[in-house]
Amino acid sequence: MFISGRVQGVGYRAWMVREAERLGVSGWVRNCRDGTLEALVDGDTAAVEELLRLCRRGPRMAAVTEIVEELAEPCTEPGFGRLPTV
Repeated sequence: MFISGRVQGVGYRAWMVREAERLGVSGWVRNCRDGTLEALVDGDTAAVEELLRLCRRGPRMAAVTEIVEELAEPCTEPGFGRLPTV
């Protein structure tokens, strides 16, 4: 998924890692040079849907304007982490 808006410089990635770990979701999140975030989420359907719902609001200082969801191959690594900027 791609998350747009004021999502960089507001602690969004650290917040998303905490929420994903709390929900037991696997995957990753990273900054993109165009100012968006990219994330891969995988896990129990209810947990993934809850994380997506939370991502629409984000952390306190974020202002999410759009989330674009795309189907992807399942995550092969357990846990949820932060990847380098692309």
